[in-house]
Amino acid sequence: MPYPAGHRSTVKKDIIDSARKLFNRHGFESVSLNRIMAGAGLTHGGFYSYFKSKSDLYAEVLGCFFTDPEWKSCWEGVHVDLSSTDVGPQVVRAYLSRQHFEDVENSCPMVALPTDVARSGASARRAFETVFKAMVSVLERSLAQSGRRRRATAQSIAALSIGGMVVARTMVDRVLADELRAACLAVALDLGGWNKRSKSKKKKFVQSRAPDEPSSRIRNNR
Repeated sequence: MPYPAGHRSTVKKDIIDSARKLFNRHGFESVSLNRIMAGAGLTHGGFYSYFKSKSDLYAEVLGCFFTDPEWKSCWEGVHVDLSSTDVGPQVVRAYLSRQHFEDVENSCPMVALPTDVARSGASARRAFETVFKAMVSVLERSLAQSGRRRRATAQSIAALSIGGMVVARTMVDRVLADELRAACLAVALDLGGWNKRSKSKKKKFVQSRAPDEPSSRIRNNR
């Protein structure tokens, strides 16, 4: 009996999801193919129908919400709309969020796997680079600057977001880890000019309400 349409892509996604969770939790070297396939509800023998090697799978695991359209709904209360002109601050807030910090298995592999990537072959490092470039590109779209400064700012914000989460995850003191995430978030938003933008919007809102205030006072005084 033939498999239904889309069966192969569904199975491949299940393998990638299983590998992502296990790699994020235990690292690349510590996870066997048997364990990955078992996590997807499959046997070891079927692995090579979908991937050439563990490294080949590893490269595909190195995706994130910049390259995976379903990722934006991963964490409750965290919204990232890649089509929005305001996507930059959305990405930074999502990346440095409590949800991302706590959900290790479903976190962006750029946080969980950088040391593994550095020790891996060129294909894994290229995959990491591709995802990082995608993050920089998304951030760059929301910046008001132009030219090289704009790109450098986007790269700095991306590195600050990833590095901040990596360091926060290593800490035993949760209060200190939360302080670090908050500090990185504040600096990243300042670098992008996004704090100024939100303050400007708030100021405009207050100013637009001002003409009504005198009449409100008159009504209240009657």
